[in-house]
Amino acid sequence: MDDHINRLTNILLSKNEKLSTAKAKMWVEYLWEDFEATRAKSGREYKGKEMTEKIVLQWISQYGPHLHNYNPTNQKFSGMLNEPDGTKH
Repeated sequence: MDDHINRLTNILLSKNEKLSTAKAKMWVEYLWEDFEATRAKSGREYKGKEMTEKIVLQWISQYGPHLHNYNPTNQKFSGMLNEPDGTKH
């Protein structure tokens, strides 16, 4: 799975230069987990990592350039995104 996450992180960084590498990876991991959890909760069949990567890639293409502007309302997610940026890529 690390290959999928790293590939998607690099794609997100190319779409949004305002994100640090750490935050871009957090976003990719969050989107990945969110898709798989939502799919599992709905009782749908698991289609594999390739399907998850395809969906996350679509989300990155659509929302990636704007993710640095996201203002979360979920307390858990808000804390994660408000951690110090660290260095940019």
